[in-house]
Amino acid sequence: MSQAFAETAAPETAADPGIRRQKLMRLLVQLFGMGFFYLLIVVSLSFASPFFLTWSNAANVLTNVTVIGIVALGQSLAIISGGFDLSVAGVLPLGSVLFALFSNAGMPVPVAIALVIIIGAVVGLINGLIVTKIRISPLIVTLGTLSIAGGLAYAVTDGVTVPLANVDAGVLADPAFASVPAYVVAFVALAFAGTFLLNFTVYGRMLYAVGGNPEASRLAGIRVDLVTISVYVLCGSLSAFAGVVVASQLLAGSATVGSDVALSSITAVVLGGASLSGGVGNIGGTLIGVLILGTVANGLALLHVPAFYQQIVTGTILLIGVSFARLREVLAREDS
Repeated sequence: MSQAFAETAAPETAADPGIRRQKLMRLLVQLFGMGFFYLLIVVSLSFASPFFLTWSNAANVLTNVTVIGIVALGQSLAIISGGFDLSVAGVLPLGSVLFALFSNAGMPVPVAIALVIIIGAVVGLINGLIVTKIRISPLIVTLGTLSIAGGLAYAVTDGVTVPLANVDAGVLADPAFASVPAYVVAFVALAFAGTFLLNFTVYGRMLYAVGGNPEASRLAGIRVDLVTISVYVLCGSLSAFAGVVVASQLLAGSATVGSDVALSSITAVVLGGASLSGGVGNIGGTLIGVLILGTVANGLALLHVPAFYQQIVTGTILLIGVSFARLREVLAREDS
């Protein structure tokens, strides 16, 4: 960390603890409000369906939100840094089919998982380099790599599902403890790691600074391009790992999975209080956003609502989330 950045960060962390307390209070109020909103959804659905408020259905919701949750963790970093990543909807199915192909070729499962994650990181690296060095909008860049990665997923499988030749390769779906799948444990561990990264590391402070004001961050000595590239690498890695989770759940790799993961992950992050203009957001809010989406989808499925109506609901929730995010920005600007 450069001396300039240390001097810039010092007033907030040491000389003005009031600012940190104020931010903490805003975060607690936000999470409490979202938690109350989520509670209303749970109560409403429990009256609508007698099958909703059961332990088995709660476990079903938790396992179903894991994939979108893992992707949303990476999307949180991207949005906080001032960008976003649409390519996750291509990297996820690519990771799914590559894991199946690698496993069927006799590759050890840990090696196959590591290689898939590395490939996802390479896609993220390409995104980051184009965004920072060629200065093309993240929208255009990640939309392009979405098409490329998704097309590759179809190309390497000829458009057909690839079953796992050895069902033991789906080890992430095996119970880790008390019948909880290993991928759920991995998701929780990644969420804790993301929270620690954002709140207790220099990198996390740099991420917020870059998202809030890239030019000021550059003048303060932060290597903005490097931070941005690293974010896309992490996002690509997590999306590829989510593909491995899907393959473990289905015991097959498919190029058709995860087509809506970009919209859903962005929706979850925005619902969690992040700003699409960057510099604002947290993992706790993202997790609540993921739970809201997963619970609503689960409730609609129990009520036998057609899937296309569920897409309408997801889009509506995204618009509501963006509207509230914009309202928070206006109110925060008026308070300052």
